[in-house]
Amino acid sequence: MNLQQLRYAVALAEELNFGRAALREGVRQPPFSQQIAKLEEELGVRLFERTTRQVRLTPAGEAFVAEARASLTHAALAVETARRVGRGEAGRLVIGFVGSATNLTLPRVLRRFRARYPGVQVELRELPTAQQAEELRQGLLDVGLLHAPLAGPAAEVLTTQTVSRELLLAALPADHPLASRTSLPATALAGQPFVMFPRRFGPALHDRITSVARTAGFEPDVVQEAVQMQTIVGLVAAGIGVSIVPESVTRLRRRDVAFRPLSPPVRAVTLDLTWRTGDPNPMVGNFRSLFPPPHP
Repeated sequence: MNLQQLRYAVALAEELNFGRAALREGVRQPPFSQQIAKLEEELGVRLFERTTRQVRLTPAGEAFVAEARASLTHAALAVETARRVGRGEAGRLVIGFVGSATNLTLPRVLRRFRARYPGVQVELRELPTAQQAEELRQGLLDVGLLHAPLAGPAAEVLTTQTVSRELLLAALPADHPLASRTSLPATALAGQPFVMFPRRFGPALHDRITSVARTAGFEPDVVQEAVQMQTIVGLVAAGIGVSIVPESVTRLRRRDVAFRPLSPPVRAVTLDLTWRTGDPNPMVGNFRSLFPPPHP
């Protein structure tokens, strides 16, 4: 039994005429009649009563055709589902992201992705860069938004694309003496207590911030560590210390924290889209296609 035979049986049940049913299916009548006969032989029951004047369904035929219609509907659904998944229009996409990505880049792209691919279930996981890289390597994430460059085994199997570049800014308690200035040389932060994230959670950004301090002639005096940027900013607001953060963090719009440009400006903090090299998942390709090239 095959889908063609099911279609022929349904067509004959609806037309009750071999000639019209064969024409509807685009075949000649003799092979059409042969397929109906083979189907009945395989089933061991008569589906149709035939006379020289009419064709009618038997009780077994009525029961069979009802199920055949359902089977053809399910088969068509299976075909369409497979095609949609093959085009990346259905399925599940797991996206990792660092906290700063939610300030601008991720919400904008997610809105476009969900509007274009409503059949895709999106799972979002906020993770530091190093954990994203490892989970991408293990196949637990499909794509990530993190801070490159990457290191270790993950770097050998992942591809990155820079999607935005940001300035680094000083973050100060709003009532800090330095907050009255419109911009700060990095040297002004020497001797200040710092709030920072542990290097293992984001080596690239951590090293960039540390290099700014070292170029200014000092090592950051880290008095408190926190993983997420919003937590770091909250601790700065509480007067625990100062920090250096990506420009996108200013979208948190806290009145109790002053964000001041460094002088001269410090650029080259990047947000990078990352995926497994050669991943054939069409949803990954569709998601990647929504990111415009970053401005130099």
